[in-house]
Amino acid sequence: MDIEAAAHVNDLKKHVFYDLLHLAGRVFVLVRYSEHVILGNRGFTADEIENGIILVFNSRMHFQWDEYGITATLVFGTSPQKCFIPVDEITAIYSSELGAQLTVSSPSAKMQEIPTKSATDTKDSSESAGNVIKVDFIKKQKQNDTAKGKD
Repeated sequence: MDIEAAAHVNDLKKHVFYDLLHLAGRVFVLVRYSEHVILGNRGFTADEIENGIILVFNSRMHFQWDEYGITATLVFGTSPQKCFIPVDEITAIYSSELGAQLTVSSPSAKMQEIPTKSATDTKDSSESAGNVIKVDFIKKQKQNDTAKGKD
């Protein structure tokens, strides 16, 4: 992807983020591991290095999204951490309340599947990491086509 296209994709990420935040009041962001992602002194767990981390932003939080990424103080458990999430490391932005998501992949992405929260799960981000399910839409479509006799 050339630099201009990447800039447009990053603008799209920001636009979708703020639209979902405005409509639902909170937004989930899937961030892949990178040495450029700063999560205070918390860092990434082994599982998060492999699969990424889901961060939750709500309309009451004070954060800044500039051309480089999101700067915010996020709370992990009871510990507030100064964080910086480069926009290039954001692979998905979604709202479980609205059933909407934007997913972006790149050749350097380690993740092949994007976790999606269950529509019935409305727990806070500190509790949500264990309640993530993966949906394989391709497999479901093939099953539907077979049931309709479209082998």
